[in-house]
Amino acid sequence: MSKSERPSQLFRNLNAKIASIPMIFTALVIFVGGTVWTVFYSFTNSKLLPRLHFVGLDQYYRLWATPRWLISIENLLIYGVLSLVFSLVIGFLLAALLDQKIRFEDTFRTIFLYPFALSFIVTGLVWQWLLNPEFGVQAVVRSLGWTSFSFNPLYDSSIVIYGILIAALWQGTGLIMCLMLAGLRGIDEDIWKAARVDGIPTWKTYLFIIIPMMRPVFITTLVIVASNIVRVYDLVVAQTSGGPGIASEVPAKYVYDYMFFAQNLGQGFAASTMMLLSVIIVIVPWAYLEFGGKKRV
Repeated sequence: MSKSERPSQLFRNLNAKIASIPMIFTALVIFVGGTVWTVFYSFTNSKLLPRLHFVGLDQYYRLWATPRWLISIENLLIYGVLSLVFSLVIGFLLAALLDQKIRFEDTFRTIFLYPFALSFIVTGLVWQWLLNPEFGVQAVVRSLGWTSFSFNPLYDSSIVIYGILIAALWQGTGLIMCLMLAGLRGIDEDIWKAARVDGIPTWKTYLFIIIPMMRPVFITTLVIVASNIVRVYDLVVAQTSGGPGIASEVPAKYVYDYMFFAQNLGQGFAASTMMLLSVIIVIVPWAYLEFGGKKRV
């Protein structure tokens, strides 16, 4: 490129570049600046207000010595793994069924996607009622004659996280289905015709041909689901408020409670920094797979 062409390249799409300035400014000042500020003050002994009284890694030592935080991490791992597996599997199966050009496809797609339009608070309250042993699923089944039937996960500390998982899958699986359906609709019809001509069973076609071709869709879906897992908060507050006791505690609720109720900003900053680290652990492999895993032509 000659020197005379460089100014013209600089001013190309000038309107779009000017329009992007507020977004860039917001990202740098609000997100990046806020992140740096949070990490910086996580090494201080801030209480009600931020203060520059550095204590090194004391906040992090206290954090990992707190049973409440350890329980929240355990719950997040259980919830995260199961949510990731079931949402991907159920979402793909629903997408594969809708991809068969069934009748009333638009109706079914709307029904499956509708829960995603609800807020997490509404979803949590609805499933709190449905799982209530006095007038929910347990009460309905017992009224039909099965008096020994028991199903009250929100009141059992050993399985309460699974009650939250049910609500999360009900709300989020529809979005995963739509993403997978879009990926399936992008597959060339000739591939299906060739597989039928070769006599390849449908399940093998999906497993060994279709799914590998949908790799970008799966990676994008994985990032979306993982980010929602890390910041799960609304469902827990609406369904259990972290109970029974602290059995359904999650990291996001731990951060909120310490920053706004316990008035311990340093501990809240340390916990939120650990959440940031978990997000980085998800984002970096995705970025590598998408942009650095192979050379772009």
